[in-house]
Amino acid sequence: MTPPLWPLRLIPRRSPGILASLGISVVALGAAVAVRVLVLGFDRGLGLSVTYFPALIVVTLAAGARWGWAALAAAVGLHLISPSAFAIPSDALALLGLFVLSGAITVLVAAGFREALVRLDEAAEAEAAAQQTVIATEDRFRALADSAPILMWVTRVDGRREFANRAYVDFLGVGYQDAIEFDWRNVLHPDDIARVLREQAEGEASRSLFTLEARYLRHDGQYRWVRSVSQPRWGADGAFAGFVGVGYDVTEQRRAEDLLRESEHRFRTLADSAPIMMWISGPDNRREFVNQTYLDFLGVDFATATSGRLFEKVHPEDAQPLRRDAARQGAEGGSITVEARFRRADGEWRWLRTISKPRLGPDGELHGYIGVAYDTTEAHRVQGDLTRINDLLAERVDAALAERDEAEAALQRAQKLEAVGRLTGGVAHDFNNLLTVVIGALDLMQRRPDDAVRRERMIEAALGAARRGERLTQQLLAFSRRQALKPEPVAVDALLLEGEPLLRRAVGETASLCLDLQAPGVVANVDPSQFEAAVMNLVVNARDATPPGGAIRIETAAVRLAARQIDPLDAGDYVTVAVQDTGAGMDEATIARAFEPFFTTKAAGHGTGLGLSQVYGFAHQSGGAVTLHSVRGEGTRVCLYLPRAPVDAAARPEAEAGATAAVGPALKVLLVEDDPQVAELAEAMLRELGHKVTLCGHAAAALEVLDSGEPFDLMLTDLIMPGALSGVDLAREAVARRPDLPVILSSGYTGEVLSAAEESSWPLLRKPYGQDQLARMIADVMASSAGA
Repeated sequence: MTPPLWPLRLIPRRSPGILASLGISVVALGAAVAVRVLVLGFDRGLGLSVTYFPALIVVTLAAGARWGWAALAAAVGLHLISPSAFAIPSDALALLGLFVLSGAITVLVAAGFREALVRLDEAAEAEAAAQQTVIATEDRFRALADSAPILMWVTRVDGRREFANRAYVDFLGVGYQDAIEFDWRNVLHPDDIARVLREQAEGEASRSLFTLEARYLRHDGQYRWVRSVSQPRWGADGAFAGFVGVGYDVTEQRRAEDLLRESEHRFRTLADSAPIMMWISGPDNRREFVNQTYLDFLGVDFATATSGRLFEKVHPEDAQPLRRDAARQGAEGGSITVEARFRRADGEWRWLRTISKPRLGPDGELHGYIGVAYDTTEAHRVQGDLTRINDLLAERVDAALAERDEAEAALQRAQKLEAVGRLTGGVAHDFNNLLTVVIGALDLMQRRPDDAVRRERMIEAALGAARRGERLTQQLLAFSRRQALKPEPVAVDALLLEGEPLLRRAVGETASLCLDLQAPGVVANVDPSQFEAAVMNLVVNARDATPPGGAIRIETAAVRLAARQIDPLDAGDYVTVAVQDTGAGMDEATIARAFEPFFTTKAAGHGTGLGLSQVYGFAHQSGGAVTLHSVRGEGTRVCLYLPRAPVDAAARPEAEAGATAAVGPALKVLLVEDDPQVAELAEAMLRELGHKVTLCGHAAAALEVLDSGEPFDLMLTDLIMPGALSGVDLAREAVARRPDLPVILSSGYTGEVLSAAEESSWPLLRKPYGQDQLARMIADVMASSAGA
């Protein structure tokens, strides 16, 4: 602190508290009294004295004017209680008055001095604060200016720099002070000096904002385009104080503008050389740019072309459809493609195909369209010529197609005949073998009817051959999709174990058979007989493909499939039945045709080609699928995938197939059968069961018998009979006449008639059937009728 201001440290801006002020007053007055006592003695130490005036000054400066007056009052009080206060009575009052007056003047002067010192301190602090504010403002301005990526400077009235920022200094590559004193005209490009100096003088003379753009030599030796903006600044008194300037590098912008001009030039050159019409339109569809081909087509100059519209040249017949299509496509927000006739400059109407794509701004608003148009007149002429040529060739094409269809039909007939021939040969061979066994057995029994042992053996052989004929017939029906399945819950492993002896007899001694059953308790909803036939067909095929000493393996497993894991099965639970052999395997061509009906690799007369076809049909009709994997020299694996039934589904009783129905009460049966031999056999079996039989050969005869009033307990009718009525029709008529009459339908053929039978409420007995099957069917029907 400077010497004139040191008393400010002793004088507080605010008076201290009461105790502090009281202490200051006591100490100051005590010091004054002590000095008087030391000089005059104790008996005169409390009287009036000039030593009180310094005390009054100290109290007033330190504690304030109020305490100064209090100290003056205390000094007068001390005087009044002093022993020598009235030593000279004549002068006492005058001395007291002079003391009080002098003391009051002292307090007032000290109070004024204190106030002046306090104000001086406040002014000094305010000045210091203002100075700090200015310094901080200048620091912030310099920091802001130095962080700016543009050049900044401040000039005085004479034009000389008094401030420059870091970017300015870095551009010149010199020190700060050198940059202030640097003559910027020394780095101007020679070609820009005259122009810039002229524009600089005009701008400074106007004392208003002005802009310059020129090339300046940067410290690295490169000329950079700098655009500067100078803004006049004014003093507090309104006088002109110089300029504040900023400059920023626009070199890249200038280059971009040059590139843009060059690009526009190239675009125009390219557009003018294009053989198609090109244009750019604004939001109002007015042309903003057109190429030379456009001008040549209309025969106008650029100004005229950009003031009109191409649609004004459209053919009158095409104008309305053209505007409608353009408006519709424009409303959809995409490209607009139209085609119409336009008048060329020479007056000729030409077909033009125009394609316009929308121009969108940054915010997605439509700014107009960019369009092209090309002449399609020749294409229209060619299209017309093609249409006429097509009309001329239509008859020849129709004739050629007719010839082709006829040839394809002939080929299909030949293929069908060939397939039927293969089927006929195979089926005939198998049936001849079966008939040989049946005829031979019957012949031997006829020759020696008394030989009971031979008779039983021959009967067993004949029945076995007949059963094989039944299975062959079922294969034919399954292939033709006329054998309807009778699905029921079946325990797959149990059914395979039940049929294992038959499978081993089919394999014979040349190969071994192994069952690996890993699906205990798994139930599938399938037709048991068709399932057994499918497995038998797979085993027989494996046997025929396996050389002596080979092995055949049957495996089962419960699996879960993902969707389309096995085409075409849905996701779910399935049971698999796989038959694996160690035979020669198949090549790709054979695998591709393995499931094809009538296709077989066996020698003529040794196979019908229906085995795998039956397996395929059974799997798909059961809601499953079949896969085949084979490798030459490694064998073949065929796998059935069957949907699993619910766990609680009841499996078919194992002994059901072989159960013998008990003979019930004697019934009166109306038997309707057109085949005499089948009728004779059925009548014999019914009479053997103890029933009375009335036989009719067709539906009309049966209805006559019913109309006669003769009572019947049951009607057994064939499905297919001569006449207009089928077995189902007869059943409907019979029940209409006699509502309580039980009916059993029977057939060895299927098709549409079988579908009608299965949709009806009457049970179906399939041919061929034996006496036990007939007895069980009658017992079930009569039990249901009695329960109803």
